[in-house]
Amino acid sequence: MLDCGEGAQIQLLKYRVPFSSLHRIFISHMHGDHCLGLPGLLSTMALQKLTFPMHIYGPKGIADFVDYIVRTFCTEEELRFHVHEIDHKAAPMVVFEDKSITVEAIPLKHRMPTVGYLFREKSLLKALDRSSADFYGVPVYWFNRIKSGADFITEDGIVIPNSRLTHPSRKPYSYAYISDTAYSPSIVPHIRGVDLLYHEATFEKSLKERAAKTFHSTTEDAGKIAAAAEVGHLLIGHYSARYSRSIDMERLRSEAAEHHPRTIAANEGMFLDLKELRNQLQ
Repeated sequence: MLDCGEGAQIQLLKYRVPFSSLHRIFISHMHGDHCLGLPGLLSTMALQKLTFPMHIYGPKGIADFVDYIVRTFCTEEELRFHVHEIDHKAAPMVVFEDKSITVEAIPLKHRMPTVGYLFREKSLLKALDRSSADFYGVPVYWFNRIKSGADFITEDGIVIPNSRLTHPSRKPYSYAYISDTAYSPSIVPHIRGVDLLYHEATFEKSLKERAAKTFHSTTEDAGKIAAAAEVGHLLIGHYSARYSRSIDMERLRSEAAEHHPRTIAANEGMFLDLKELRNQLQ
């Protein structure tokens, strides 16, 4: 989960996301609309007696906040919660990694310590050409080695090149989450070429001075960042409360699209498939 605003647990129930599927929460900063859902969510998960570890990431302030929540609402579950406080001044840095993905924190320009997050899928194994494998009599126990790039050696000592037995895997997917921030071109090298960039667009471009004063971005700012970073698609959101109608959202989207044509305006309950988005580029 990326950020956890008030009512997050209600939204999970609404969209039928099982609590048991949530193992890591990444908080961008300690403003209420990004973290006030944590007390309710964590206490509910504790009541459900879930046993797996829960890891929570965020910049300065997250450790004290989660500690208060756990001591107040989850006293019997305190060993299950693990907090990782990020030094936003030392970022960018990898804050989580497993065999399939890396998550990198990116420093943002806001009124308090704030980080964005970059998710990169790791390089995939090659795809096995099963018909070729059967033709050359490759045993099943060789399959993983071949997917990892190994050539096949027959019992007679004949080397079958890996290229004859595999197909190239697809390019790994990537997603960047740029939460509350003033216009900050310094992030461009870190998010270059991602499949999908979420970038806040709190204000329309005519309110540039208001955006700068509050350390937020305009639609134009988001579009320029997406264009400079040559991302696949741009997803804008975090709209000011003054924009509430669908016609407003389309206007905001159009402004960002002046700089990056492949712009999507986020809306509640929206589902995006990275595979489908990438296919649109072909």
